[in-house]
Amino acid sequence: MVDRPQVVLGIVEDCYASTGLPRENVWQLGGHPLIAFGVASAMAAKSIDRVIVSTANKRVAESACAYGAEAPFLLPAELATNTTPDLLRFQHMLSWLQDHEGYQPSIVVQIRTTTPFRPRGFLDSAIALLQADAKTDSVLAVAHPKQAPSAMWTRDEKDYLRPLLERGRAEPDSQPGPLALWQSGHADVVRTNTILKKGSLTGDYVKSVFVDPSFVVNIDRSEDLHCAETLLGTCALNIDLPERSNPQSVPLPARTRLVVLDFDGTLTDDRVWVDSEGRESVACSRSDGLGLEMLRKAGIEACVLSKEANPVVARRCEKLRIACTQGIDDKVGALREIMAKRDIEAREVVYVGNDVIDIDCMRLVGFSFAPADAHPSVKQQTDCILSRAGGRGAVREVCEILLANLQLQSE
Repeated sequence: MVDRPQVVLGIVEDCYASTGLPRENVWQLGGHPLIAFGVASAMAAKSIDRVIVSTANKRVAESACAYGAEAPFLLPAELATNTTPDLLRFQHMLSWLQDHEGYQPSIVVQIRTTTPFRPRGFLDSAIALLQADAKTDSVLAVAHPKQAPSAMWTRDEKDYLRPLLERGRAEPDSQPGPLALWQSGHADVVRTNTILKKGSLTGDYVKSVFVDPSFVVNIDRSEDLHCAETLLGTCALNIDLPERSNPQSVPLPARTRLVVLDFDGTLTDDRVWVDSEGRESVACSRSDGLGLEMLRKAGIEACVLSKEANPVVARRCEKLRIACTQGIDDKVGALREIMAKRDIEAREVVYVGNDVIDIDCMRLVGFSFAPADAHPSVKQQTDCILSRAGGRGAVREVCEILLANLQLQSE
């Protein structure tokens, strides 16, 4: 029986300087940063004792930690370029852990953030394969390439096409020739001794674990991100989905000066009625209006920031006696302008929104709320999920929470 060794997962943010998809690990997929999918797989693996993110970027580190990973160090800038070999980053990680914690794992599992989808149990299977054979240096995740190398060509120094493989003339429908396996990047499981003593992330004796084609998505460009989003939304992938650790643990600001409200789905129930003349009407809650009035009397300003250009937004805001900025595509930019004009810091702002367009604004401010019927991705990002739905008292609930917090601060 093989003893279960300690295992550390290095989620290496090794493409921050990538020109294909800049800052790719903080790009969103299904309402989560890309790195969260790697963390979710690692946290779910029974064989992994510790999950570490290795990155030079503080924002990436904070993002990974929000999903349960550790970030005990930041990579030196010289190791965080898109030309830095993975080996140097792992040598740095192991050296840092040994020097600062006296900790050295037996096995290291590398997960690349650009391959976000891993089948449940995949990491445990790959680790078990390595543990079962003491001679094996590493286990790599592989997949069959979509095109056989025997059908591929390259250019010579005179710009003439030549077969990629020196097998004579290649035909598109010819036999595939030698079996070709593509390293998919879903996981590389390697012994620490292979890294430190052999100076390699693979070693001499390498085994493979296959990845089902439905999970093979490599994100290098924005187009790949859109494909992954579609796959995530339309297919029942058997993966461990990201889940923020204690998502409602962020405290309310000690001082709230401004409450910014989305309109559709926040002040309304997200439905719209259209008559035969094309006029639109929406449903709102009267209790929200009373709550905003109490908030105003307590010295806390409120305003609406909406992408919707219909005049119904401005009419409702006039009734509520709150400022309105509408017809805005860049909500984050508009929010920054609102704060600048009022000389208010982001930490003094509360944002209430219900859909994906609100996520960036939520991440900018000191605290955010989402109605009970908000989009699932918004619920994963917000600091507090309300008990009431949009247009059905959600804003009133926010007002009551802020007023109670104000009373608490004065006691």
